[in-house]
Amino acid sequence: MRALLTLLLTGLAAGTAHAARPEEGALGLQPAATRIMERLHFFHGFVMVFLTAVVILVLGLLVWVMVRYNRKSNDEPRRFSHNTLVEVVWTVVPVVILVLIAIPSFPNLYYQDAEPDLDKIAQSGDLDDPNVYPEAAEKGWLTVKAQGNQWNWTYQYPDFVDDAGYAMEFVSNPLHVGLSDDPAHTQDAPRNLAVDYPMVVPANRYIRYQTTASDVIHSWTVPSFGVKTDAIPGKLNQGWFLVEEPGVYYGQCSELCGVNHAFMPIEVRVVPEDQFDRWAETMMEGDYDAAAEIVAEIEPLDEEATRLAAAQ
Repeated sequence: MRALLTLLLTGLAAGTAHAARPEEGALGLQPAATRIMERLHFFHGFVMVFLTAVVILVLGLLVWVMVRYNRKSNDEPRRFSHNTLVEVVWTVVPVVILVLIAIPSFPNLYYQDAEPDLDKIAQSGDLDDPNVYPEAAEKGWLTVKAQGNQWNWTYQYPDFVDDAGYAMEFVSNPLHVGLSDDPAHTQDAPRNLAVDYPMVVPANRYIRYQTTASDVIHSWTVPSFGVKTDAIPGKLNQGWFLVEEPGVYYGQCSELCGVNHAFMPIEVRVVPEDQFDRWAETMMEGDYDAAAEIVAEIEPLDEEATRLAAAQ
């Protein structure tokens, strides 16, 4: 089974880079790119079971009442003020449903909020646990700070500092702002999602993102990552994620932040680590356009980069 999964993941890694974006006519959530989002997918399906059951039950009761107790079937309706059994049932059953929903929701909230203990993960060496990445843990955290502005994002990489002591930083502007002279949207530059200089992170690395704002409340959100964190002026919020599959992942500011709120996209390019290193080196030299060209085409991962190939 492990060999089969290794072959499957190797084939996926060798294919074209994944692109996560809203699709016209699509149903459900975007495909999961992180373990966080995989858990949210499961929770969504779990809750939908209860929602479906409640809708079917209520619809059945309405149809039954309309057929059984309409005026034609009941010339003389019964009169009563309350029914103890019914009142107990419609009070207890919703409470039980909410408790059942809460049982998996609290672990999911904790998993999203609490940063993994990388020292413990690195020492475990457990590649059979899909939630544990020992090799990524050994490399430590890569931190990216996302500052929301009206209406763009400023990304800062505090782990990359120049000789003068300044961290690598750049502004990510939208390509489309709702004007007649906007560039044409394409498959590689989808409307209201593409930016000039995207956030770039390496695949198979633990990423700590920090977010704040310079003016009003924004929200840094990437649906396929399962992350949504408010960017609040004067406050530093943070979260984490790890993406295995290289690709382009899109999001948008998810907090109403002003007239151009709809034109404040987020583009994250997840690339192999050697490609990320070349991008970071070029960015540190100040050649942003050349750096953007480096990640314009995302290279596939090597076989050794997949977690199961490494385990084998």
